[in-house]
Amino acid sequence: MVLDMTPPAEAHNFLAAHGWAEATVLPLAGDASFRRYFRIVDGARRAVLMDAPPPHEDPRPFIAVAEWLAERGFGAPKIHAIDEARGLVLLEDFGDNRMREAIDADPGLATELYANAVDLLIALRAHPAGPWRAYNRAELQREAGLLVEWYCPALGLHVDAQGYVDAWDAVLQHAAFDDAVTVLRDYHVENLMLVGATRSLGLLDFQDALAGHPAYDLVSLLQDARRDVDPALEQAMLSRYCAATSEGEAFLRAYHVLGAQRNAKIIGIFTRLWKRDGKDRYPGLCPRVWSYLERDLARPELAPVARWFDANIPADRRGDPLLLSAQ
Repeated sequence: MVLDMTPPAEAHNFLAAHGWAEATVLPLAGDASFRRYFRIVDGARRAVLMDAPPPHEDPRPFIAVAEWLAERGFGAPKIHAIDEARGLVLLEDFGDNRMREAIDADPGLATELYANAVDLLIALRAHPAGPWRAYNRAELQREAGLLVEWYCPALGLHVDAQGYVDAWDAVLQHAAFDDAVTVLRDYHVENLMLVGATRSLGLLDFQDALAGHPAYDLVSLLQDARRDVDPALEQAMLSRYCAATSEGEAFLRAYHVLGAQRNAKIIGIFTRLWKRDGKDRYPGLCPRVWSYLERDLARPELAPVARWFDANIPADRRGDPLLLSAQ
C-alpha cells in the first residue's frame, strides 16, 4: 500500500490563519499509523505539519506529552498552532539529521550517539511519571498476545493460546515497578533527531506514552526493530545505564522480560500491518526482531515463555511471515 501524501484539504486555511499563507507544503513522512507529516517552507522559515486525522487519530495525547517533556527540559518539538477538530498541529522542524542516518553515514559515531540517547533516559527517570495510563501487566499481556493473534494465524499455526498467557504470567513479575517513569514506548534511532551543532536530541513519536518500567525505553533503543544493534554495543549501553542508576540484576531481568514482550508484540504488529493494512514492507523486518526475541528467551527468567515457543512455533517458522506463509 502506497501512502497518499497529498496535503489535507484544510491545510491551506490552517496555515494561512497562523501566518504561513505563502508557504510551500512538501511531503515529509508517513508512519505505521494514519498520521502523516509535511514540511512547511516559507523563505528561511521551516515548520512541520502533523496531520492526525480523526476519527483514526487524536492529536491531544501528542500535545500533552510534548508539553510535559518541554516543561522538564527535554527536546520535544515546540507547538506553534493546533486545530484539534481537524487533527492538524504545526510543529517545530528539527531538520533532517536523524540519528539513524547519522550512524549509517559514520558508524564511528554510534557509541557517542547511543550514549547520549541512554543519558536522556537516565535524566528522564529522575522525574516521576506524567499523568499517563499505567503500563501494567494487563497491558503487557494484551500486547504480547498480538503475536498469537496475528503472526500465528498468518502462518497457519494452531497454538496453545491459554498456555501463552500463563507463560507470560509466570515471568511478568520481573517487570513489576514501584516508581513509574514516563515511558515513551517508541524510543529508537528513527525517532531521535540530532538538532543543531551540538546534536542535542529532538524527540518524535511519543504520543502513546505510559507510566511504566524504566527498562522499556532502553529495550526499545537497544533492541531496535529497524536496524541491527551490535550485541557488544547493547551490553556497553546497558552497563552505562546501570552504572549511572545503581541498577543490578533485578533491572537486567526486567530488561530482558520487557525485551521479549516488546519483540513478541512487534512481530504481531508488523504482521498486522501487512495482513490488515496492506503495508508489506513490515514483514521483512521480523527476522531481526525474532533474533532479539530468541536472545531474550535464552535468559533463565524467561524459561516458561521459551518453553511455550519451543512447543508451539518451530524454529523454521520464525521469520518473515509473508515469505513463510507462501511456503
